[in-house]
Order: sequence, then C-alpha cells, then structure tokens
Amino acid sequence: MTDVNERRGRDGVAKQAVGCAVYSPLLAAIGVPHAFSTRHGGVSTGMFYSLNFGNLGELSADERDPKTNILKNWELLTGAIAAEIPGSMHAQREIVEVHQVHGDVVVRVAAGAATPRDAAGHDLKADALVTDDATRLIAVRVADCTPILLSSGDGRVVGAVHAGWRGVVGGVVVVAVREMAAIGVNPMEMAAAIGPCIGATAFEVGPEVAAEFMRVFGMRTAHVRETSISGKAMVDLKGAIREQLIAAGLSAARIDVLPHCTVRDGADFYSHRREQGRTGRMVGVIGPR
Repeated sequence: MTDVNERRGRDGVAKQAVGCAVYSPLLAAIGVPHAFSTRHGGVSTGMFYSLNFGNLGELSADERDPKTNILKNWELLTGAIAAEIPGSMHAQREIVEVHQVHGDVVVRVAAGAATPRDAAGHDLKADALVTDDATRLIAVRVADCTPILLSSGDGRVVGAVHAGWRGVVGGVVVVAVREMAAIGVNPMEMAAAIGPCIGATAFEVGPEVAAEFMRVFGMRTAHVRETSISGKAMVDLKGAIREQLIAAGLSAARIDVLPHCTVRDGADFYSHRREQGRTGRMVGVIGPR
C-alpha cells in the first residue's frame, strides 16, 4: 500500500509519485499505525526540503534545520497516519527515538515506564526499539540506511530498527526479533516491513565491506555482487535483512520488502550518499494497536 498520485517525468511518461509516506500492506492489515516517510509534505526548506526529521551532526548551527520545523513535520506525519492514543480524545502519542550509532543495541520501551534516557537526560545510544505501549510511537531516522518495522501478529508489540551495513553484519534486526520474543511474541506470527534504503544497484562498497558480508552470509552470498572495478562490489541490504529475518524465525510470506531506492528515487527520498551528507532524514515509525 503506497500513498501515490500521478506525475509526468521529463520523458513525458506518467509515473507514480509518493505522498508524505509509504506503507506496508502486511502492517496495514494488522492495523498498527506506521509509516516510512518520504521527503514530501513538510515545512523544511533548502537542503532539507521538505519533510525532514533530523540534522547531520557535522552541520554548523546556522545550517541546521530548526527544531520547530522538525516538530511541525512530526505533527504532519502523525496526523497522516492517525496515530492518536487508542480510546483518547485525539491525544497524540509520545514519540520515542534513540541516538543511533550503527550497532546492535535494542531498547525496550515498557508500557507505563519512563522514557528511556541516559544519565545526562539524552536519548540512549542504540539502533532499535521495541514497545508494547500504545501511548507511544517508536521511530528510527534514515537517509540510505534501512528502516525495518516489526509487529506481533496481533499488533500489540512492535519494533523499529535502523540498519546500515554495520548494523546488518552485526545482526541488529535479529537482536530486535529476539527482544520481542523475550516478551512473548512468537516470531512465526510476526510481520516485518523493510523500507526504502539504498538499493542493490546503488550501494557500491570497497573490499573491506564486501568481506564483512561474505563473512556473515557466506562466500557465495547473492547479497554481494562483484563489479568491473577491481575490489569494488555492490551489496543488497534488503536481501540480507530478509535472510536474517527468515533465519530468526519469520515466515517469508510475512515480510514486506518495499521497492524504493533512496539513491535512485531522489525526487522522493533523501540520500546521504547522493547528496554527500547535505540532506535531510526520513523516519520509519510504528506504534502498537
């Protein structure tokens, strides 16, 4: 299920244009509020145009997207996915994020517990969250890395995972599935959606990264394809994550792989690689039923 409308490219051929978000048919059928945001429909300007949710840490203070813009963008996105607290009079859920570090740490946001923070009051360093708290949304930020959204079969427990290549070889999505299983979710009944990221035809890597994928997935893995340039290879993050989810116990029929490539589909998505870091951030966001 994708929010689309028709547009015409430079060649005059009608194309499908995404709206403010794209969605997973599996997660939509379960009934969990969720979205993979695009770059459309927000209030940010310049390099962040328009639905931006974050700033690159290296940007100077005067280059950063104001927090007020990001908060407004959140308001617009949560309104689009009907993310009110169940049974409330339009009260919005709390949005919980983490300080992403390309690792394999998963934070559990327990129902009724205080929002997880470090000793200084900042977001915890992690790359995935799981929760059974229907008063909250959990989210990860991406701009080429892969967002993965997870749900129990009944939609009462959900997960959000950020996986760049380090997160993939580190097995962060497997750790997230295990964390959900530890609180009573059967992986065979789970659903997963692998969202927009840098695609297999765009993610060129050096020999060190290719070697890491072959170490984890085998020397003959289909997720690494050699190129005509000596030492270079193309890596398929979505395929690798799908394999990990199946190995973790999910049914292949319960995994959505969205087709978008953030590098190729530049009109619709931010790309750290394409824009050499000077770009915005999208989110993968989900909440329990």
